[in-house]
Amino acid sequence: MKQLFAALALTILALTLLAAAPLSAAEVRNIDLGKKAQVWFAEDHTVPIIAFNISLPAGSAYDPAGKAGLASFAASMLDEGAGQMDSKAFHEALANRAISFSARAERDYLVISISTLKEHAPEAMRLLQLALTRPRFDSDALQKVRAQIIQSLQQDQAEPPRVAARAFARSFFGDHAYAHPVNGEIGSISSVTAADMKDFARRHWVTSGLKVAVAGDITAPVLAKLLGSTFLPVSNVDPPALPNVGRLGRPGVHVIPLPVPQPTAIFGLPGIMRHDPDFIPGYVANYILGGGDFSSRLMEEIRVKRGLTYGISTSLTAYSKAAVMQGSVATRANAIRQTVQVVKDTLANFAKNGPTQQELDDAKTYLTGSFPLAFASNSGTAAQLGAFLRQNLDIGYVTRRNSLIQAVTLADVKRVAQRLFDPARLTVVIGGSPADGRSPQVPRPPVLPAPAPPGQPPATQPGSVTEAPNAADKPLAGPAPQAVKKP
Repeated sequence: MKQLFAALALTILALTLLAAAPLSAAEVRNIDLGKKAQVWFAEDHTVPIIAFNISLPAGSAYDPAGKAGLASFAASMLDEGAGQMDSKAFHEALANRAISFSARAERDYLVISISTLKEHAPEAMRLLQLALTRPRFDSDALQKVRAQIIQSLQQDQAEPPRVAARAFARSFFGDHAYAHPVNGEIGSISSVTAADMKDFARRHWVTSGLKVAVAGDITAPVLAKLLGSTFLPVSNVDPPALPNVGRLGRPGVHVIPLPVPQPTAIFGLPGIMRHDPDFIPGYVANYILGGGDFSSRLMEEIRVKRGLTYGISTSLTAYSKAAVMQGSVATRANAIRQTVQVVKDTLANFAKNGPTQQELDDAKTYLTGSFPLAFASNSGTAAQLGAFLRQNLDIGYVTRRNSLIQAVTLADVKRVAQRLFDPARLTVVIGGSPADGRSPQVPRPPVLPAPAPPGQPPATQPGSVTEAPNAADKPLAGPAPQAVKKP
């Protein structure tokens, strides 16, 4: 069964790749925007569209004490008025030119994504400049967005995946800023003022540490002039440094009681930092263990063999100050303890014996073959290059990436598996109340996700693996921070 799924996935991938043209690293160029900023540019005149992926050192890790969620709240206010335009006028200026403009706070960065027709690029950048230099933070817009965030946080309190993910971060990162939720808590969001936002913007919406990725229908000289005029008025003060992380992990199983039929377990181990020589072997090892959907070990053991879940996935993520191997699985209340035990047993077996040569070969085929899909559109190219910039990689990495994966040996994966997947160090947080009775369960059909409400897409289980903090070849697995509206 496992081999059938793997073969089918590779066949679909091969067919899909016929429509995706890989981005040559030679096509990615640096644009000089000063020593404190980095710009990567991929020129493409296929369609008259330009995509921008802009990162500023303004993620949730910079939230002040007692103001968890401030960075995310401020990001949600970025298009709620600037300069002489109130919220309505700003949104109309975007809509009238079909400019796509979004902002989200990640752990380390504020990431702004803009996609626009070539002819409207100057106006898109003018609006961005206004938002960064003259934000309004009007009272009515502030209260509207605050109410939306609080409503979302209230809904999160009843959702096992989000309850478990929040509790996992607190357990795993201890007293570091990575421990608090990106979107904050109801109490902290309620206390944020316009003055707090203005102070945060002054300190963090800056060009010191700015990273910009651009792809599309524009030439390098025109882009350099456009970006120069856009960011010249933006402050270039240095943001405060992030503190180092102390301990990582709180081994054991921690239960957050919830009266739900299907608890979710979030589990994790200390990961591998992005510039560690073992990151690429670890990335491949994680794909084999839990990142490869139906081809992964965990999916084979927990869904295919035992029917305990609809899906299980793991990701290997490196932030600026810490790294984590994190996974997620949901199952019946009377099977959650058994499922956690199978996870531990599978980790132990993988750490001891590593993968087979066939598993390694299949992983390499998929990871290298799927890479061009990230560059199938201007928006995808900008997002992927932006992710690499946030990881502080050099521009030549685009060329080397697949060869680095191909160079991984069976011995490399076995060595890194021993380093990574020690079940004795595993932190597990269960959102939901396990049912009594810990005897082995009779295998049953997989647990299916609840039907989606009318008009909404069906829920999916995360099955991705990432080389980047919050963005890379694929999106980060697990519950993502909710907006108010990715080696």
